[in-house]
Order: sequence, then structure tokens, then C-alpha cells
Amino acid sequence: MGAIIPLRIPDIEHQNSNWDRAVGKYGEAATAAAILLSQNQAMPPRLAWESAVRDIFPNSKSSRMKGCPRDAFLALCGNGDIRNVASGSYTRSIKNKGYVERALAAIRSDPNLALNQKALWLVVMNGTKKMENSQMDVLSALYLNGHIK
Repeated sequence: MGAIIPLRIPDIEHQNSNWDRAVGKYGEAATAAAILLSQNQAMPPRLAWESAVRDIFPNSKSSRMKGCPRDAFLALCGNGDIRNVASGSYTRSIKNKGYVERALAAIRSDPNLALNQKALWLVVMNGTKKMENSQMDVLSALYLNGHIK
């Protein structure tokens, strides 16, 4: 997972506190992209993502091109899970789509999982050993910042 930066989480309907949470840079990118999409609903989600990662990773092409967090974000957009974003076909990634779908179902069942990305990943993988690649950072940041429907 990328470097951890503090992000001020605003009060949202499923969280009653206004604590600082550690969110990685891909979570920050997902939040920035969701804000761009809420301001310009005609903007394609992929373009919003590219704009956000360009700002967050100005000197790292490999970080801007990293597929798993991008596809997690685009899968959430495609499923219609992000506020102010129409559902559609924004990614072909089947695995990342499955990961965020299972993770979002788990968070909806237990919202505290959004605060623990490692525990969330363990739930998603259901015993399969595989390294998480910032997909949970994307989902957790969006959820905690009120961008998930």
C-alpha cells in the first residue's frame, strides 16, 4: 500500500465522530476523483481518476498507471455505488470488481470494517492468501468520506 497520510473525515450519516483517519494516497485519489465527478457529472470516471492521480503522483508514472486501485474505483462507479455517478461499463477488471463488491457488502454489514483495511481484506479473501493492492484504501476512503451511496 502507498504512503499513509492523514485525511480529515467529515461527519457522515454512518459515522458520528470527526476523527482523523489514516488513508493512503490511492484513497486520497479516489476521493478527489469522486469530488471531480460530483462537480462535473458529464466527466467520464476514468478521466476523473487520471486527473486525480496526476495531481497526487506528479513524479511517478508507475503510481499513476497502477491498475488495481484504478479498477476498484472504476468498478464502484460502474456498479452505481458512488454518489452522482451513473452506472456503466468503466472497467473490464473482473477480479477487482469482485473484491470491491464483496468489501462493500461487508462494510454495509459492519461499517467498522471501513476503519480496518487489513481486516476488510481478510473478509474479502475468505481465507485465500493474496496481497491487497490498494483496493481497500479506495473503498474505505470513499465510504468514510460519504461518497458511497
